[in-house]
Amino acid sequence: MPPGWVSSLPAVNASLNALAFVLLVTGFVLIRRGHSGAHKKTMLAAFATSILFLSVYLLYHGARYHYTGHGGVKFQGTGAIRGIYFVILISHVLLAIAVPVLAIVTIRRALRQQWEAHRRIARITFPIWVYVSVTGVIIYLMLYQWDPR
Repeated sequence: MPPGWVSSLPAVNASLNALAFVLLVTGFVLIRRGHSGAHKKTMLAAFATSILFLSVYLLYHGARYHYTGHGGVKFQGTGAIRGIYFVILISHVLLAIAVPVLAIVTIRRALRQQWEAHRRIARITFPIWVYVSVTGVIIYLMLYQWDPR
């Protein structure tokens, strides 16, 4: 059995995903309203939140493996919900792989004031990043909060 601090990390990660979602949506609203300075700060905060998420995620799985010999938790649901869970999980993981690269390219173009290129990539990055943030919370709820019995 892992110590309490390890067991608390999935909730921390779900909170970080939720915060990233709020920051992303806030950043979107800010740029639509013409508040580019606040948009920049908010999107950089979303990026920092996602980096912190990744750090805690890796810490959790490494510590869990250290204490239990298993890096993850198995989904306990059966039937149709199991299929739904795996569709969400697989799409989440595949898109999550792309988010760091997309976010870095998007931020880099903004910092270089390459506005048209920034807008083009942001139209791709934003919905993917939002999806990954939301599905991260859903996966947490399905794994740790939902009791399929």
